[in-house]
This record gives sequence, C-alpha cells and structure tokens, in this order.
Amino acid sequence: MDPASSSNRSGDTATASASASAAAPAPRKSFYPQNPGNIAPAATSGVDTTGAKHIVGSATTATATGCKCACTCGAAASSSSSSAGDASARQFTASGRGLSTLVTGSVLPPSTHAPTLDPAMIAANTYNGITYRSEPMPEGAPVCKGYDFNQGIDHDALLQSFATTGFQASHFARAVEEVNKMLHWRGTDEPLPEGETEADQPTDRSKLRCTIFLGYTSNMVSCGVREVIRFLVQHRLVSCIVTSAGGVEEDFMKCMSPHYMGEFALNGKELRVRGLNRIGNLVVPNLNYVGFENWIMPILDEMVKEQEEKKRIWSPSAMIARFGERINNEESIYYWAWKNNIPVFCPAITDGSIGDMVYFHSCQSTPLIIDIASDIRRLNELALLADKSGQLILGGGVIKHHICNANLMRNGADYSVYINTGFGEDGSDAGASPDEAVSWGKIRLEAKPVKVWSEASLLFPLLVAQTFAKYHYAQQKEKKEKEATDDGKKQ
Repeated sequence: MDPASSSNRSGDTATASASASAAAPAPRKSFYPQNPGNIAPAATSGVDTTGAKHIVGSATTATATGCKCACTCGAAASSSSSSAGDASARQFTASGRGLSTLVTGSVLPPSTHAPTLDPAMIAANTYNGITYRSEPMPEGAPVCKGYDFNQGIDHDALLQSFATTGFQASHFARAVEEVNKMLHWRGTDEPLPEGETEADQPTDRSKLRCTIFLGYTSNMVSCGVREVIRFLVQHRLVSCIVTSAGGVEEDFMKCMSPHYMGEFALNGKELRVRGLNRIGNLVVPNLNYVGFENWIMPILDEMVKEQEEKKRIWSPSAMIARFGERINNEESIYYWAWKNNIPVFCPAITDGSIGDMVYFHSCQSTPLIIDIASDIRRLNELALLADKSGQLILGGGVIKHHICNANLMRNGADYSVYINTGFGEDGSDAGASPDEAVSWGKIRLEAKPVKVWSEASLLFPLLVAQTFAKYHYAQQKEKKEKEATDDGKKQ
C-alpha cells in the first residue's frame, strides 16, 4: 500500500472525525433550574447558557441601545457594524417545538422581566425566564388520588375519597367536615375562663349545641330532596329553617297529590293548554293547586277568626306552624317542624300559591294581617343567643341572605356551607362567595367556610349521608347501648 495514500486516507479520516465531532451537538440539557445544566448551546458557539435568565430579543441589541429590557425598543437605535455582526451571530431563535428544543441559539440576555419578589424568595427560587425552582411540598401534604374500584364497591369509601379527588369533589369533602363540626360541637370544646372550673359554670356546658340554620329554595321541596329535609327535621338535626313560599306550599301539596317526572325539553305551550306546569323536569298538574286551595281556605278562615276575636297577629312562622299542625301527615316537613317546635321562617311567604290564596281569601273576608317584623326579631335572636352558629344553605336569593344577615347580628356564623351554582361576578348575593360574607361580618374571620359549586339535588343527599345520617344512627346506637346497660344494672 502506498504510504502517501495511506497517510492521506488517515488524514481524511481524522479530518472527517474532527468535523463530525465539531458538528455533534452538545448533550441535551434541561430548562428546569433544579437540573444540573440548562439548554445546550449551539454546537459551534461553545457558549454555555447555564446563567441565562430570560428569553427575549438579543443581548447585543440591548447593550448597544442602552435598553435594559432586552426588547425590540432598541431596534431603531444605531450601533456599530461590529456590534451588528455580533448581534446577528449571537441572536437566538425560538423553535416552538417544546421545552427541550425551544432555544436553538447560544446566548440569552439577562432577565429584567421577572416578577418583583422578595430577594430572599428569589434566591431560594431561581428564575430562568421559563421556570422557577420548585419549593419542597410541606410534610404530609395530601396527594391527589381517587377511588380505586378494584377494591370493590364501597360507597362510603368512595365519598371519603373525594377529599383527595380534587375540584368540587374536594370541596364536598370540606363541606362534610364543616357540617360534622356543627353536629359534634359541644360547649366543653371551648376553653374555660382563667381560674374557673366546670363547677363554676352556670350551665352544663356538655349540653350546649351548635345552632344550625338550614336554608333552601322551593325547588328542593319540588324534587325528592324534600324527603331528605324531612329526615333532618323529623330527627331534630337542625335548629330552624328559612325557605321560600314554594318551599312551604309544595310540601303540603305533595301530602295530597304527587308531582310527576317529566323532561326539561317538554313544550311550554303544549303543557299550558293541558293544564300542566313544569318545574325543571318535573310536572305539576293544575289540579294539585285546586286541592291545595280547598285545604288551606278553611285554615285561613280560622286564622282570621282568631285575628278578630283574640287580636292575634300571625307571623309567617306561626302560619306555617298552624299549617303543619293541620296537615297531620308524617310525610310533611312542616308537620315535623310543628311537632318538634322547629321554627320555619319564610320572609317572602306571599310569593307563591300561599300569597294567591291570601289574596283570594281577602276578596271575600277580612284580610289576614301578616306580621313579618316579629319573625325577623325571632330569627335574629336565634343567632344572637347561639353558643355556636352553623349555616347550611342550598341555593341563593332571599333564603341565603336572610340566614347570613341574621348571623351578622352575632358578628358572623362559626361554620358555613353553601351549595349552589351561582357566580359572584354579577354582584348578586345568590352567587357571592363565603369570603364576601366575611367582609360583611356574616361569617366570622377565623371560620373556614366552604362553597360547593353543584346542583343541590345531586349533592345534598350525599352530604346528609356522610354527616347527619351517620350522626343520627350513631346517636341511636349509643342510646340503645346505654339503655341496655342501665337495664342490666337494674336486674
């Protein structure tokens, strides 16, 4: 073999190898500051970009114009040809193909667009124009994880898993926690005044309970949530109710005639001529209102008679108690409210069929006088005298504000749960967040209120299952065990 040829071939090989080495890109580095390196520089520049801070424009352009923001504002300024040459040589471009390939140039100018932060925070949380250094999560931080159906079907475990599911499911879990606080609070949970003992207290603090205000709009009684509410009232699990006129009258109507399932898309014109009324996807015949009229008119006669002969003035809560007594039906919410002496407030009692009946009745008799002032006093004093106050409100409007405003009188409720689909951006109280109520003093500063953005007919039965129902049956079990123990001692 010709030595010269061999030498030439070796030289060619070495040159090719050197060219290949020069052309080979540097190992890919990461955008994230916690990784050891940063974006790989262009293969021919030999300039490391580990110290790069921000991806905007050209470093040379910024230097030449005196602009500190490294942006396009220096484009019109003059610069030397050498600076221009350096600028073009050092300019980088963005490929837009993802973080790992975003920067293909070699030099990134210093950042002047980073947020203004505490220097100590900046030092601990390095900013490179794209990402911040992650801070360590607090010890014991909950991990997002949903229910695993490989474990079988366990509805209680499913609902408990909502706490770490995220979004509104986690708000539901917070609502469960807040309602359980209402149910389990006892006076003995509060610290005693310094130097005092339980024996020094004027009352047995272990018997003190949280006053629970339950509010709901009429559609909750229109639908099957009525039976859930009745359970709460039947077993004295709430202290008082605030609702609208429809939330009262439809309970009594259902004791006489049912509401029926329909569809949201049923045609209003066709329903009208058939004497049928639509509430969402429910249907209520006009005949149901006829039955209600026939039932309530004699009661209004009684009330007017008492008004004339005994000078009694009827408040809405007194009216509803009388209706509950007269319905004498255990399926009724307000039968149980009357029986258990749970006041029901309805500040807009004339805004519905009850109002129609009062109007029709007044056309043929002495008008019934309805005293709303005594009810506002009664409701506000319930809040004022509460050792602890909790509000559970389904929906918005007058029922929501009526409860919140009563709690304003005591500088805010201690526990609060809202369930509605309202938005606060229209300025309405219906969609206002619990934090807005804090600003008014309707919820206490130290409280941890929660709003669950959900349609209540879906969510409220689940909430009751995880709170009130569990509490009730646990109390029943404890009571039976105590009775069995007492019977054993007697024997």
